[in-house]
Amino acid sequence: MNYHYSMLIQWSNEDNCYLVHLPEFPWQQYHTHGKTYEEAAKHGHEIIESLIEWYQEHRKALPEPIALPEKPLKVA
Repeated sequence: MNYHYSMLIQWSNEDNCYLVHLPEFPWQQYHTHGKTYEEAAKHGHEIIESLIEWYQEHRKALPEPIALPEKPLKVA
């Protein structure tokens, strides 16, 4: 099944790496990290897959994905 969960990847000068936040799974501020953007994204996908498996194993309802508004975004 194809899930549409959000992933926010930010550079951290303090940690000297990219930090990954998953807004639909908010119980901790950052969920994983990576030395490169690509590595952080890969780890984020792995965490999302693990969280989905955990929710399903424990018969818990998955959080609703956060979607952008239907109207197109305007670029300045």
